Order: sequence, then C-alpha cells, then structure tokens
Amino acid sequence: MSTRDRRRSGNPAVRAAAERQLDAGEAPAITWRNWVGGARLRTLPLAIAPVAAGAGVAHMVHGFSLTLSLLALAVAVLLQIGVNYANDYSDGVRGTDAFRVGPARLTGSGLVDPKRVLVTALAFFALAAVAGLVAVVLSGRWWFLALGVLAILAAWFYTGGKRPYGYAGLGEVMVFLFFGLVATVGTVYLQTEVQTQEAWYAGAGVGLFAVAVLVVNNLRDIPTDRLAGKRTLSVRIGDRASRALYVACVVLPFAVPAIFGFVNPGMLLVWFVLLLVLPCVLIVITAKTPRELILVLQLTSLAALAYGVLLGVAFAF
Repeated sequence: MSTRDRRRSGNPAVRAAAERQLDAGEAPAITWRNWVGGARLRTLPLAIAPVAAGAGVAHMVHGFSLTLSLLALAVAVLLQIGVNYANDYSDGVRGTDAFRVGPARLTGSGLVDPKRVLVTALAFFALAAVAGLVAVVLSGRWWFLALGVLAILAAWFYTGGKRPYGYAGLGEVMVFLFFGLVATVGTVYLQTEVQTQEAWYAGAGVGLFAVAVLVVNNLRDIPTDRLAGKRTLSVRIGDRASRALYVACVVLPFAVPAIFGFVNPGMLLVWFVLLLVLPCVLIVITAKTPRELILVLQLTSLAALAYGVLLGVAFAF
C-alpha cells in the first residue's frame, strides 16, 4: 500500500501514520524485527509463571507429568502471543494506537496490512488450540475443551469486537481469572484429580502479579488512553488510586508464602522476589513521567516470573 493510499484509508491509525511519513520521509520497510516486537515477548513471563506454579503443586500431590506441563506451557505462551497480535490489530483498526507514545505497532504504523496481523493472531490461537487438544486427548479431561474455547474468546474480546471489555475497565478482572486462577489451577487439574487448596492460593498470587503488570501499563497510558476513548480501569479510577492498586497487587501475593511457610520451608525462597518488588513500589509511588514506569513494567514482569517459578519449587520440594 502506497503512502497516498494510506492517506485515504478508512483506518484512522493508517491515515495518521501516512501523514507522519510525509513529514519525515518514506518510512523503512517492515522487517522480522517488527514482527518479533509485535509478539511483545516481554509479556511471556505472565504466561510462564502460572504454569510453573501449577506444575509445582501437581508435583506436590504426586501427579506431575512433564509432557502435560509442557503442553500447558505451550497453550499459555501461544495464547499470549496470539492475544498480543490481536490487540495490535484491534487497537490499530480502531485508531487507538495513533495516540500512543513509544515503538510503533504493526497495524497502527500503517506499514502492515491489518489483515496480515489478524491472520497471524488467528494462527497463534489455532496453534494454542492444537496444543490444548493434544493435552486433552492425553489427559482425558474433555471438559478442558470448553475451558479452551472460553480462553480464546477472552483473548479476542479483550480489545476485539464491538464492545471490548479491555476498553470498559474489566481487563484486570479477566487477567486475574485467566492468567492467575484458570492457568494455575488448570495446569494442576490437567495432571491430577486431587483437589488442593494450594492451587487456588498459588493462582491468586500469580494472578495479582499479572494484574499489577496491566495496572502499571495502563497507569503509564492514562493520558493517551483518554484521548483515544479507551476507558481502562486506570482511566476510570485515576492516577493515585491506580498507584495504590499496583502496590496492593504486588504486596498481597506474599500472603501465600506467609501462610504456607510453616509447612513448606522452601517458601523462604519466594521472599527474595521482594528484591524486585520493593524498588518497583518506590518508583510507582514517586514517578512523575510515563518513562519512569517502563522500568517498573519490565521489573514487575520479571518479578511475576520469579514468583511463579519459586512458588512452584517451594510447593514441589
């Protein structure tokens, strides 16, 4: 698509990108690096953490299966990448990314045909579905098929559809459910029929970290989201309440090692995650500019991964 064609596009993000290109000269061609960037690999710790925690709980009750754990991990990671491309597509065609500050998105930049981004998202959803189907066949847990459908629908309607829940301030609720409880407890129940409260506690802890990542991301984007008409929870409750919510989300997960530390000595390891969390809390409380929150975003994702893995190890051994 030429710059002239993009200026006439019905996509507001494409038109805005074309105008920028006319001002700065023709933009460079899209490369594989742009596609890797579109996958937003920095978000993958949020997919790995609940599976790691769930695998540890499954090991604790002597139900651990390496094959099923790896399949659960594949489903989580592929869904995460799929939802990242789906968000790129949906935000781009809505024109939301025309207001954002930072690296240009694939769709919002106008350099990639939106249909190619959509097809890529659907391809990753399909791969996740295949991995999930294999896990269901091996485990015999056929009711997981319904859970898989719900997960894919939740991934799509975060920013997709006519009324995306991510634009209505419900993103944090769904992230807690699917990146916390569903992913963690699902990993356990995929491998064993033993009912255990540890799975739910672990899921809640990991889920709160996932919420914290979304909160700090939306806190950073409050000004641009308001311009784009994206009513995230942070836009609705404001700057100060969002900062308080972030602090709560990264502190409350430590109730899990506090509760189970008396019977699981390995829980001592989980407390080392505070070395990542405390600097994040300090920055969030004192940050004056969106740029300062980028470091918090990266450190919180790393803290979520460390928390999930160490929690899994503590439960397993």
